[in-house]
Amino acid sequence: MTPGTLPRGWSWGILCGIEEEAHLFEGCPVDVYAMPEGSVFHHEDYKGTREPIMYIEGPYGEFCLLETPLLGLLCQASGVATRAARVKKVAGKKSILAFGIRRMHPALSPMLDRAAYIGGCDGVSSLSGAKIIGIKPMGTMPHALIIAFGDQVKAWKAFDEVMSSDVPRVALIDTYYDEKAEAIMAVEALKKQLEGVRLDTPSSRKGDFAQIVQEIRWELDVRGYKHVKIFVSGGLGEESIRILSEAGVEAFGVGTAISNAPTVDFAMDIVEMEGKPVAKRGKLSGKKQVWRCPQCLTDVVQIFDLPGPKCPKCGSKTEPMLKPLIKNGKIVAKLPRPNEIRKYVLRQLERLTPQL
Repeated sequence: MTPGTLPRGWSWGILCGIEEEAHLFEGCPVDVYAMPEGSVFHHEDYKGTREPIMYIEGPYGEFCLLETPLLGLLCQASGVATRAARVKKVAGKKSILAFGIRRMHPALSPMLDRAAYIGGCDGVSSLSGAKIIGIKPMGTMPHALIIAFGDQVKAWKAFDEVMSSDVPRVALIDTYYDEKAEAIMAVEALKKQLEGVRLDTPSSRKGDFAQIVQEIRWELDVRGYKHVKIFVSGGLGEESIRILSEAGVEAFGVGTAISNAPTVDFAMDIVEMEGKPVAKRGKLSGKKQVWRCPQCLTDVVQIFDLPGPKCPKCGSKTEPMLKPLIKNGKIVAKLPRPNEIRKYVLRQLERLTPQL
């Protein structure tokens, strides 16, 4: 299985959905080799050879009916994980929360939030997604709370009185007045209890949004509230996150850009029959292995049985990326928890460029 040209001209993707693939093929009399979940993958290796992320070996009749679900489990999840990773790469150590489930069918929310978390998001908003990940869901107060009270200060104080102490006090500061004015009102109302202020300003009111953020940061700091973080949400993407991060934003709620990420067009093709290389036109025949340099993430695609080469760029020893997942229908690979996969992704991101 190989990816087509990656969306938006991306030079790399993040593989997501392997655990589900393992359970899909469990009990099917085949062998499956795959890159570990969370692995960076490329459309082509360093010399332009299309690189596989998985191969299946066994009687075609035993698994041909699984081709459609096989692709469906990987394509969308990998797109979401890739966009989340690109956003996290731009944001660096600043927090990214996945807020996009309200833009998609509710049945997809566990998959979307799991893929977003694996890709690098620091938190997710859905109850179902957080449950399968093994973390607490995250979010802040809505505009509806403030409108229902008819008064920002009353709403902020009511939130502080009712919510448990482990819930961060983040005041929404763009409901009625200028954001800077409401930020000042929020710190005067909650004082040291306030942990952050959130801007969800509509596009019709944003103006020079980075300048607005800088003004708020100044007013908070000059009043002795340097600990109060600025949290921004609403229509964010990679470029706007970069700009706002430089302006002083410390946390971002990213919705549609992640949940509606373009899918990765993986395709499955027969490349070998009874030990003989075969392929339709436009494809390269033969079972292959992807050898990766752990230092610079350069990939080399070779026929499977050939020994691993040295990295053509830095000379380091390469490692095989296609590893046993299923052996004769039994899961033989360790299936790491989402937090372990996320750590693996973040380690790889340190070696990648965002390519905005």
